[in-house]
Amino acid sequence: MTAPPSPRGDWRGGLPAGVARDGLPEVRAVQHDHRRVEAGDLFVCVIGERFDGHDFASAAVEAGAVAVLTNEGRSAALGDLGVPVVEVPDTRVALAGIAAAHEGYPGRQLQVVGITGTDGKSTTAFMVAAALEACGATVGLLTTVESRVAGRPVEGLVRLTTQEAPVIQRLLAEMVEAGCTHAVVEATSHGLELHRLDHCDFNVAVLTNLSGDHLDFHGTLEAYRKAKGRLFEMLNEQRHDEGQRYAVLNADDPSWRYFAARTRARAVTYALDDEDADVRASDVALWPDGATFLVATEEEEVEASVRLPGRFNVANALAAITAAAALGFDANLAAAGVAGLRGVPGRMERVPGAPFEVVVDYAHTADALRKVLDTLRPVVEGRLIVVFGCAGERSRDRRSGLGRVAAEAADLAVLTEEDPRSEPSEAIIDEIAQAMLAAGAIEGFDASDDEPFAAARFERVPDRREAIGRALDLARPGDLVLLAGKGHEQTIERADGPHPWDDRRAAREAIAERFGAAG
Repeated sequence: MTAPPSPRGDWRGGLPAGVARDGLPEVRAVQHDHRRVEAGDLFVCVIGERFDGHDFASAAVEAGAVAVLTNEGRSAALGDLGVPVVEVPDTRVALAGIAAAHEGYPGRQLQVVGITGTDGKSTTAFMVAAALEACGATVGLLTTVESRVAGRPVEGLVRLTTQEAPVIQRLLAEMVEAGCTHAVVEATSHGLELHRLDHCDFNVAVLTNLSGDHLDFHGTLEAYRKAKGRLFEMLNEQRHDEGQRYAVLNADDPSWRYFAARTRARAVTYALDDEDADVRASDVALWPDGATFLVATEEEEVEASVRLPGRFNVANALAAITAAAALGFDANLAAAGVAGLRGVPGRMERVPGAPFEVVVDYAHTADALRKVLDTLRPVVEGRLIVVFGCAGERSRDRRSGLGRVAAEAADLAVLTEEDPRSEPSEAIIDEIAQAMLAAGAIEGFDASDDEPFAAARFERVPDRREAIGRALDLARPGDLVLLAGKGHEQTIERADGPHPWDDRRAAREAIAERFGAAG
């Protein structure tokens, strides 16, 4: 990203009540990473998972910080830094408030749609943006996959599921300056729990689904669900206007009533199966490359389609159309926008050039992998081959869940690395392998075996590039190779840091080596 412009607002207005503002300087930018501090910046000492920002306050001042924000009781230990030091109850909470104030509270000048859930957040966000644009809105987009300002991709963002508050508020401000009327924001549990999305001023909150994940961070399913619930609680906060707020909830997910109870906003439900939902999908026809369906409300019935396969993508499309309608847009135009969306990077994305299908998808949880494999199974004449691993420093339950799903829903699996971080890839792969063996899978593959297999087979190939090549070598016409877990991502996180990586590029290169240039 480019260097931030002059402040659009006054950061001091975002300080918690009761904190003195007298004598505090204006600042160029709000920073929480001392390595990014430049002359004239404010440095906020945030305590992270690995590092404590208070340990870098002196370095930040040396780099040019003109003020420092600390947690209560921590300033004395820093000594005389030679600049104003402000104590607040929680610097992470305060970071969002002062970032929003510094950027002039841009969320107040936009209609903001937040989307949360275990799976489908990014896909649904892309669909909501497409629906709103078809209705004539100028839209900004903040997702794990990609961020855009009025159609222009944002470059240079660090790899985070949800960016830190100063980046989010700066991007929202850029949207306002670019003439955006609406913003669509993916709201992850991490981002909500860590207050990165505070002060976004959400008008609509959307729930896709809820299943167990990220328990390494949240500890329990209840804590995870509570973090998701923060998005709906934000709809209750005092607003700059009197407009109606909406909670768009998936009535097919049993958790929807929990989220409805967390907000005073008007609840609007959507569903494929629940006949009591406010907005329903009917006459669903699933195709290898998408689906057609009808969207029924009490007022009208709308023809709709989506260019991504699977019932779960029909649900995502229905959520997007419902969200657009909640904002007052025409459902027919919204449905046309969703129908025109050609795809989402790294979501069921096909890689051409091989004499069989090759698909890249971000599925990195057990539920997501099962949905993808179950969606692909009916369109595969031969064998379903999946290449996947599991991220290090994350919940170990995810590893066993992924292994169990692969054993039950795939024919062949090549187990490999996926962001091992500080953990040995072989150890992670072994945990997946043990789960597959426990579920009845067989390790090793004999090309002479007759198909269909009585049980899933798997191999271990820790190097991801080699694993993709091995899967392509095993595949025959009629088979389908699924590269799961990385999707759109551009790096692999290893012990020594991020390494450039793209499953789609690796697949294209491997296909070209074996079959000639991709078509």
